[in-house]
Amino acid sequence: MPKMKTKSAAKKRFTFTANGHVKAGVAGKRHGMIKRSTKFIRDASGTMVLCDSDEKIVKKYMPYNR
Repeated sequence: MPKMKTKSAAKKRFTFTANGHVKAGVAGKRHGMIKRSTKFIRDASGTMVLCDSDEKIVKKYMPYNR
């Protein structure tokens, strides 16, 4: 059986932790920072770990990066 392909968009956006969880950038930081509160901008810095339901979707896109 042929190899499965990894989605190119997913490999650019997600990484895996040592325990197998998925890390992603926090949404809502691209533009419109004037209307966002300082607390939101501070909390949205860096990366976050996805919830279980989103994690299942990403793992389907990236079959070999577990």
